[in-house]
Amino acid sequence: MTALIIESWERIENWLAEHAPATYAALAPPAVPADIAAAERVIGRPLLKPLVMSLLRHDGLLDQRGSLLPGFYRPMSAREIAAAWQLFTGFYDKRTADEEGEEADYDFMKLGVSSVLYGHPQLIPIARDVGGGCLVLDHRCEIDRGRVHEAEVVEGLMRGSHEMWTSLPVLMEAIATSLETDQPLNGYTPVVDEEQRLYWDCVPLRSDRTLHRS
Repeated sequence: MTALIIESWERIENWLAEHAPATYAALAPPAVPADIAAAERVIGRPLLKPLVMSLLRHDGLLDQRGSLLPGFYRPMSAREIAAAWQLFTGFYDKRTADEEGEEADYDFMKLGVSSVLYGHPQLIPIARDVGGGCLVLDHRCEIDRGRVHEAEVVEGLMRGSHEMWTSLPVLMEAIATSLETDQPLNGYTPVVDEEQRLYWDCVPLRSDRTLHRS
């Protein structure tokens, strides 16, 4: 059974406190419930419980350079989520989405990528990278409800095949395990830099390692 998201946070906190104290210090305090409620009013729907639980543990990451999540993503605060959602949904082409209907969902499930679904109002941004990409939590009432997707303007919405994208609790548990075991997670390895900050290093391909040794 997937660990509760709070248990995963405790494991992540313990590891950061010992190995990456700068990132540990950058963890924001718990979100103010009023900020979560305000975000829900802006978005027009309740946030999924795992996201609320996570925000009530840490309201984002204070270090703007930080990348607590693999893929160089920084978790956002409740206020940032609301602001990012407003920008994100501005890209949604509802007319095209309505014309394609269920075909858009089918293509997304089959191909793992969709430009039509990019900006969908029920996809809630929860983390961002320095390049403007984000992680979104799927709030739609279909099979992907609760799943985490990557979203980028050029590529569109991307449905990762790795198990860690199954849900936010699964993602946080996978991160905790990767930190504790120093094992790669979906091509990323946890590393601590000279400033005692956590970042995720891309694991080189086998051919790259061979060329490097030669």
